[in-house]
Amino acid sequence: MKIAPGIHRIGNGLINSYLLEESGEITIVDAGVPGYWDDLPDELAAMKRSPADIRALVLTHAHVDHIGFAERLRSERGVRVSVHELDAMIARGEAKPQNQKMLGIGLAALRFLRLALTKGMLRSTPILEVATFGDGATLDVPGAPRVIHVPGHSEGSAALHLHARRMLFVGDAFATLNVLSGKVGPQLAPFGSDLPRALESLERLDDIEADIVLPGHGQPWTGGVSEAIRLIREGAPH
Repeated sequence: MKIAPGIHRIGNGLINSYLLEESGEITIVDAGVPGYWDDLPDELAAMKRSPADIRALVLTHAHVDHIGFAERLRSERGVRVSVHELDAMIARGEAKPQNQKMLGIGLAALRFLRLALTKGMLRSTPILEVATFGDGATLDVPGAPRVIHVPGHSEGSAALHLHARRMLFVGDAFATLNVLSGKVGPQLAPFGSDLPRALESLERLDDIEADIVLPGHGQPWTGGVSEAIRLIREGAPH
């Protein structure tokens, strides 16, 4: 699905994987769930690209609904997978997310569970080799995003800012859909290791100028980053 010039998305908004095109080359931001592998060729074709044009996969964090087809892309296509250094052990399957909390649960959770089951999320494969990055790095991948460390959802959660495109990939630093309750609009993602810290980390995004914000769950946000954060703070549990 085309989201913006040079940006396509795999998924209907429940779990998002993004394809970023720059000068004919592709960076994938998050790998969603394993079943998205079958959707990848058609989405590339819609961009007039092929799997041979994929140069990198960058993870905003290493939770199971983001690593998806990463290992398959690495092992079968030789594509380098990168993640923040503090989530590398989770990405490799050497550690598990700790102290996971959930915000809200309702009938919408059944839709999320159905997607997880049909797209193979319960059989996600650890990534045997990952490259790592730290806060403030400008990544040597198509699009050259700058890393902003936003811990809380996971220790190594990162947002990726494309200054020239006025675009921000936030991963699960915040969502525009709670996949458990169905609530829409800017909000903390419904899973997280340290929700107060996740809320505090949003200060690192407050001054970012981006016309389009792309979350891991939900539809793009075009109302400005600072406004999204204001709404999140207003609605955050106290």
